[in-house]
Amino acid sequence: MENKLIKKEDTLYEFLKKETRPIIIYGMGNGADKILDICERKSIKISGIFASDEFVRGHSFRGYKVKTYAEINREYPDAVIFLAFAVFKDDLMQKIETIALEHTLLVPDVPLFGKGLFDFEFVTVNIDNIKRAYDLFADKKSRSVYLDVINFRLSGDPKILRRCETDRTELFENILKLGISEDYLDLGAYDGDTIAEFLNFTNGNYSSVTAFEPDKKNMKKLTKQFGGLERCTLYPYASWEKDCTMNFSGTGGRMSCFDENGTQTDAKAVDSLNRKFTYIKMDVEGAEYETLSGMRNTIAKYKPKLAVSAYHRVGDIFTLPLYISQLNPDYKIYIRHHKYLPSWETNIYAV
Repeated sequence: MENKLIKKEDTLYEFLKKETRPIIIYGMGNGADKILDICERKSIKISGIFASDEFVRGHSFRGYKVKTYAEINREYPDAVIFLAFAVFKDDLMQKIETIALEHTLLVPDVPLFGKGLFDFEFVTVNIDNIKRAYDLFADKKSRSVYLDVINFRLSGDPKILRRCETDRTELFENILKLGISEDYLDLGAYDGDTIAEFLNFTNGNYSSVTAFEPDKKNMKKLTKQFGGLERCTLYPYASWEKDCTMNFSGTGGRMSCFDENGTQTDAKAVDSLNRKFTYIKMDVEGAEYETLSGMRNTIAKYKPKLAVSAYHRVGDIFTLPLYISQLNPDYKIYIRHHKYLPSWETNIYAV
């Protein structure tokens, strides 16, 4: 496995040590903040920032005047572009691909939650666990996806990530293979999009649906959409390793998360429900490890099919499959990446 990882000289920050072209950040917000912080620590000069035309209003971001793409092309025709926000919709993906034809476009990897950086030094320190996770995967495709995601995160090259994308239909047809009497638990249900997906792939046949969604604004959307669904229970809980009360930041979006400055919110361990589930999906914004810990008994006793987000924290891609295997060694474990830049929507599946 190790000889299939890119060499140190091909990693993003080694490449930038030799780069003389101007570096421009595309995007504002949290992603741009993190990239700028990393560049400052590594003494990487940023020459400017641009945004899509509809977001340019003559304002500044972190001391840089926010420009249009046309302005950047005039001033820096040979620029290296850093993408600083997430892309998954077709129209925006096509726009990014057009930019990539006109410039060297890179996507620096930054963790959504927690500290650390997925760079060559991190991989070197964790290589034994990275290899152990590689050996766990149940099919050749998983091992290929795993290597591509790691190499993308090391290099920032979006072409590596795009080549390992998998349609979600393949996931449901070839891995999860949901039946007509599933007891489904959706952790981090957001507005119900993954419940709708579950109903679609089971043709509306199921035994029960249970969902956790701690964000109040999201819970209103979820209740409006599925509050009347038969055999469906919606809880305003966050998922955790034990039952407790924690501070939670509710943004009304996909990235609501635990936050010491947030409001008091009830958190629940799955084991405390004392119920059989046949399929559990979790996208819990960095709390995946603790959530798995809080369902140890459920996993050991019932071995539910699992769909686990593996991209929120810097080491999730290998720590989560290793932990799942530890909780129940009988699992077959897979990894798939679904269309997204950066490597969000990289998920671990266990059956």
